[in-house]
Amino acid sequence: MAKAPFIADHPLIQHKVSMLRDVNTPSNQFRGLIKEITELLVYEATRDLPTCEVDVQTPLTIAKCRVIAGRKLAFVPILRAGLGMVDGGLELVPSARVGHIGMYRDEETLIPHPYYCKLPKDINERDVIVLDPMLATGGSAVDAIDQIKTKSPRSIKFMCIIAAPEGLKLLTEKHPDVQIYCACLDERLNENGYILPGLGDAGDRIFGTK
Repeated sequence: MAKAPFIADHPLIQHKVSMLRDVNTPSNQFRGLIKEITELLVYEATRDLPTCEVDVQTPLTIAKCRVIAGRKLAFVPILRAGLGMVDGGLELVPSARVGHIGMYRDEETLIPHPYYCKLPKDINERDVIVLDPMLATGGSAVDAIDQIKTKSPRSIKFMCIIAAPEGLKLLTEKHPDVQIYCACLDERLNENGYILPGLGDAGDRIFGTK
C-alpha cells in the first residue's frame, strides 16, 4: 500500500512559497527561501527517527535526555536544482553524507536522462532523503530512486518544494514505499511539462542563469 504524501500546511511554509513564486524575487533571496523551506520539511521528515535515553550532566544534576539512536542519514540532490536544498538539510543534520545524481530532461520528449551518480560508500547503512525542488512529470525522481535502490539503503524519502499531481501520481505508483514530503501541491502541468502556477525553472532561479 502506497504511503500518503505529506503536503505541508504550515503558515511559515505557505508564506515562503508565496515569495518563491514571485517573479521579482532575486536569486540570493530565492536561494535563502529554498534553504529555509527545506529546513522546515526536514524537521517533518525526521520526525520518525528513533531515539534512546542517555544521562546528561547539567550544571545542577543529571538529566535523563533523549538522543537520536545511531541512525545515519544521507541527502541525495538531483542535479542541478536539488543542490539548492542541500544546505537546508545539512543545517539540521550536519552529520549527514551527501550523494549526487545528475539528470537532464529532453525538452521535446520530457524523458529524463541520467549522466552522473555518486553515492556514499555506506549508503546501505543510511536512510536517504532525495532532494529536488520540483516534482513535475516525476520521471527524474523515479529514475533517481531506481538508481539508489540498487544500493539497498535502509529507507528512501523524497522531498520537494512544489509538486504537480501528475508527478505525485507517477512517483507514488512506481515507488509506493517512498514517503513524499512536499511544501505545496500545484494545479497541473502545462503542455511543456512545467508546473502551473509553479515558480519557473528552479535551477535557473537558484543559480541566476536566466
